[in-house]
Amino acid sequence: MRIPQTPPKLNDLITEVQNADRMGEIFALMQKEQTQRHYLHWDKLRRYSPPSGISHREWWMAVKLSRGGKPIGLEDKTGRVFQFSVPELVMEELHQIDLGSGGLVSVPEPITNPQTRDRYLISSLMEEAITSSQLEGAVTTREVAKEMIRAGRKPRDTSEQMILNNFVTMQRIRALKSSPLSPELVFQVHRLMTENTLDDPTAAGRFRRADEKRVVGDDFGTVFHDPPTAEELPARLDAMCAFANAQTPDFFIHPAVRAILLHFWLAYDHPFVDGNGRTARALFYWAMLHSGYWLFEFISISKILRKAPIKYGRSFLYTETDDNDLTYFLIAQTQVIRRAVRELHEYIARRTSEMREVESHMRSLDLFNHRQVEVIRHALKHPGQRYTIASHQKSHNVAYQTARTDLLDLGARGVLEHRKKGKPIVFIAPADLSEKLEKEARA
Repeated sequence: MRIPQTPPKLNDLITEVQNADRMGEIFALMQKEQTQRHYLHWDKLRRYSPPSGISHREWWMAVKLSRGGKPIGLEDKTGRVFQFSVPELVMEELHQIDLGSGGLVSVPEPITNPQTRDRYLISSLMEEAITSSQLEGAVTTREVAKEMIRAGRKPRDTSEQMILNNFVTMQRIRALKSSPLSPELVFQVHRLMTENTLDDPTAAGRFRRADEKRVVGDDFGTVFHDPPTAEELPARLDAMCAFANAQTPDFFIHPAVRAILLHFWLAYDHPFVDGNGRTARALFYWAMLHSGYWLFEFISISKILRKAPIKYGRSFLYTETDDNDLTYFLIAQTQVIRRAVRELHEYIARRTSEMREVESHMRSLDLFNHRQVEVIRHALKHPGQRYTIASHQKSHNVAYQTARTDLLDLGARGVLEHRKKGKPIVFIAPADLSEKLEKEARA
């Protein structure tokens, strides 16, 4: 990723225009720009052909004059404020987010059904934990990470520890969603997120010190972000919490916008020696759940971000290089959120269809409960897969005895093969499971 070219300053552009007629043409173009459904940074705009008779610099001047912004209370290291606007393309995304993830949103029965919602919840928490950690350098595969969480085994390396920490933290966020944000809560989140992953264990849950200077850069020495000094951090965190709790500023901000800007704020201040990105995304979830977007218990934004990490990073750089205009980050994140919401709905529809196929195939579904059906569905696709009581308990958030009864019953019916591997009992998906089910249905 490269640093985008810094745009020309508006004051410099204005002084370049000496002719009143020319200024009139630019103002006419400004009116047209206000109706456009794009929000180009100079680094992109300079690569396109400008309107006829207009130079790139004049075009950029019209663009800047068409944009306005409101401050949120965040300042950069030089005291310049960050501001944002809500252009039409963001308003449309916010509307779709509201329709798809808040209030009385209509979702398929598996999520609203108390008997099956935990399966979707655990799956989503694992997905967010894995992909958020992978964004920060964790190299463990999804399959290995899910096996670790489900089996309840201890992490074998730092990558697995990062993922487990993220999973535990996301569970904690759900419990904290009704609490106001405070410095103590932020420290608690960071402490959970970084336990046993830092070179200095004492750095978990505290500000970075003056001698722990941190910059965001690449392996080639390019610095993308040099955060505020350690001395500023306490006051900046207090201001961030006031913003998160809607105490500032003195005008209405859409709750999803506030959550996105909170995400940026923590990432910009970079108050910790490590784990800032994961903590920022966790606070985004806190803000969305705090504002009543209950479906975000089941949504993973990091899954989307990981597919386009450069675009994620560039949205930070666009903001910082163009007069602290947070609109770039806001546009990028509303698009990510809407896509994550859409993918959740598609995932539920797909899983519901798969369940119906299983029901049709078995013809005797009343012999099994919903948790057993989920195991059977998974086993049909993964011959040789091993299941344990602990992994089944974790996947469905049930008591140990309930999980034990489920699997022993499947073993007794011949649906799963079970054998002892040391002390624990291991249940294995047979290669001929489909034939076994047909036999069970005929019995």
